[in-house]
Amino acid sequence: MKRREFITLLGAAAAWPLAARAQQPAMPVVGFINAGTPDGSALYAAAFRNALNEAGYVEGQNVTVEYHWLEGRYDRLPALIADLVRRRVAVIATPGDTQASLSAKAATATIPIVFGVGEDPVRLGLVANLARPGGNATGINFFPQEVMAKRLGLLHDLVPKAARIAVLVNPTTATAEATLRDIPEAARAIGLQIQLLNASTSREIETAFATIVRDRADALFLAADAFFASRRGQFVTLAARDRMPTSCGNRDMVEAGLLMSYGTKVADMFRQVGIYTGSILKGGKPAELPVLQSTKFEFVINLQTARALGLDVPNSLQLLADELVE
Repeated sequence: MKRREFITLLGAAAAWPLAARAQQPAMPVVGFINAGTPDGSALYAAAFRNALNEAGYVEGQNVTVEYHWLEGRYDRLPALIADLVRRRVAVIATPGDTQASLSAKAATATIPIVFGVGEDPVRLGLVANLARPGGNATGINFFPQEVMAKRLGLLHDLVPKAARIAVLVNPTTATAEATLRDIPEAARAIGLQIQLLNASTSREIETAFATIVRDRADALFLAADAFFASRRGQFVTLAARDRMPTSCGNRDMVEAGLLMSYGTKVADMFRQVGIYTGSILKGGKPAELPVLQSTKFEFVINLQTARALGLDVPNSLQLLADELVE
């Protein structure tokens, strides 16, 4: 073999690994969007990741997950969604965030979307049918609106002397309308008076508590909202300061110090979104993956907070609770 031919062959052999690497498909990217904060939602993000791992996808090895925490700043959504669509990510996952789900659906009819929403996804326009979604979106319906009446009833059982309930809603969320529509009827059914208040910033939460104290509400009912969950430290501080029995839809807020919660097991909802995301990465089509219905709910009471408020928690409620926080 001539020297020039040998050098040419050697150069070609050295280039083979580079060529092979260049031909490997790019690692799929999942755009994960939630209205909360990374610190406040670490447990839920872990549930999502674990479900992806069970499906065979490990971050940094065969999938990239971009976590976008809005921290209640829904004004960031348009630019964020536009960027994910422009880059044609493999999946957009929006667990527990109706606003992000609707924004993603409005922005793309082709990129798969896996949502977790609290209202009927057919009525929201996310899917055509629960059994066969028929488009580029599917996910989980976790019923926070349907459990509002039960949560209000549990608050009344826990604080039987409470006749006037302040209801705090984040008006920037897509679920606010349903809360405003459904909660007055639920309150009338058990003979409660309600006072509706809005808050979408930390300052507005402070203002709302000042109004609640001024108007002498007996208890506070927080609408289910990712931004409220991300501000649980603020709510705990204000509720303790004003000795305000508070009901929420998120167990993390009760573990932090609020009185009670009743609602879907949020970590399980995030896990289900992760399972569907993994299925789609494997080639599943959202149009053929039926919308799942949450079946796991939990009632949590913080006994230490109850004692601080001078409340006697009946044995019947303690037995009914899934967890008692000491």
